[in-house]
Amino acid sequence: MNLHAKLAERNAQGKPVRIGLIGAGKFGSMILAQAKHIEGYHIVGIADLDVAKARQSLDRVHWDAEQYRATSIADAYASGKTYVLDDANTLFEAGEIEVIIEATGHPTAGTRHAIKAIENGKHVVMVNVEADVMCGPYIADLARQNGVVYSMAYGDQPAAICELVDWVHASGFELISAGKGMNFAPHYRYSTPDTVWGFFGWTDEEVAAGDFNPKMYNSFTDGTKAAIEMAAVANATGLDCPNEGLAFPPAGLHDLTRVFKPVSEGGRLPKKGLVDIAASREPDGRVVLNNIQYGMFVTFKAPDEYTRACFKQYGMLTDESGWYGSMWRPFHLIGLETSVSVLSAVLRNEPTGCSHEFRGDAVATAKGDFAVGDILDGEGGFKVWANAIPATKSVAHKALPIGLAHNVKLKRAIKKDQIVTMDDVEIVDDLDIHAIREKQNKLLAG
Repeated sequence: MNLHAKLAERNAQGKPVRIGLIGAGKFGSMILAQAKHIEGYHIVGIADLDVAKARQSLDRVHWDAEQYRATSIADAYASGKTYVLDDANTLFEAGEIEVIIEATGHPTAGTRHAIKAIENGKHVVMVNVEADVMCGPYIADLARQNGVVYSMAYGDQPAAICELVDWVHASGFELISAGKGMNFAPHYRYSTPDTVWGFFGWTDEEVAAGDFNPKMYNSFTDGTKAAIEMAAVANATGLDCPNEGLAFPPAGLHDLTRVFKPVSEGGRLPKKGLVDIAASREPDGRVVLNNIQYGMFVTFKAPDEYTRACFKQYGMLTDESGWYGSMWRPFHLIGLETSVSVLSAVLRNEPTGCSHEFRGDAVATAKGDFAVGDILDGEGGFKVWANAIPATKSVAHKALPIGLAHNVKLKRAIKKDQIVTMDDVEIVDDLDIHAIREKQNKLLAG
C-alpha cells in the first residue's frame, strides 16, 4: 500500500516510470484516461496499427493535443510528451521504456508482443487475457528466466481474483473456490453476433448510435470470456477448472458460501479447489437477487472452532454451518486501475497475478453442427464458444485453443457442443504459437 509514495520518491529524483502502450481501444483508452492524472507516470509511446484512431482515443479521454505530438521516442523521453506510432517494435527496442502494456486483445499478436518485450528486458502488463490463457505459462516462465515481471492487469477481474486468493492464503484460511459474477443463463451459450443485442435489451437505434463490436459483446454473452478468464485464474492460483467446464450456478451475494463449496458439504462444486462463475440469471432468465454481476469472490473455510466463532462475531457472510465464509469485491474498473500493475512491476518487481503453471485451458467448442470446409470464426462468433477445462484434459484431447480458432477450415465435421480438436482443422498459420503451446505442455500441473 505504498505505490504512490514510491512513485513520488522516484519522480522527485527525476526518474518517472516510463511506459509503452500497445493498443488504444476501449481498454487502452481507459488506461490513458487516468495516466494524465498520475504524476511521474509517463506514457512514452502508444503503438496502434490505426494511428488516427489512437489519436481519436486520446481526444476522447481529454488529452491535450500538444501532449501527444512527440516526433520520436527520443523526443518523447526528453520532453515528457507521448509519441503515437504504428510499429510496436519501436517500443520494444526503446531503452527509455521500462514496461509494456499489451492491450490489443489479439491472442497471437499479444503473445508475440510479450515475448519480444521480455527478450528486450522489459516488464509486461498483459491486458490481453486471450493471449495469457493461450500461452501465459510459457511467457511467465520466459519472463522469470530474463529477470523481468510478467503480470496480469489490475482492474481486470482475473487480477482482482488473484488478489483475493492471495488474501485467503496470507490470512491462513483454506481456499475452497474463486470466481466472478456474470450475466449468464444457459441459452446464452448459442448467442451469435446477429442475436447478441437482444440479450442486452438494446434497440437497433441504440446499437447504431454507439461504437459497439458485436463479436466482443458476444464473447461476454456466450460464456467465452468467462472461460478465458477463469482458465487464466487457474493458471495463476493453483485452482482447477471443473472437469466438464464452468457450471455457471446462479448465486447472489448471500449464496456464495452455500453454492461455491463441495457437494459433499451441501454446495454445488464437484470438489474443493475450483474456479467457477456466479451467474446473475436463473435458468429461466429471472435476475438473481443481490447478484454480483460485476464482482469477484473467494470462498474459504475456517481452520478451527476459534476462527469459526470469529467469523460470526465480525459479521462474516457464512453458510449455515458457520465454517465457510466468503469475501468479495463488488466492482472492477478495468483500464482505470491498470497503473497499479505497472507501478507494482517497476517499483516492487512484483506482478499483480501471474501464470505459474499450465492448469486450465479455454478450448473451442461447437455452437452447432458444421460440415467439412466450414470456417471457424473464433471468439464471439457464430461457430464456437470456449469451454474452460483442465489443461491435462485439453492436452490429452488435442483440443484447439479458442485463441487459434479464428479463420481456420474444418477438415472433419463437428457436432454441437463437441470440443474441436487440432485434428479437426487445417493448421496453416500461427505455427510459432503452436510450437510455443508444445513447449508449454512441459509446464502442465502434475
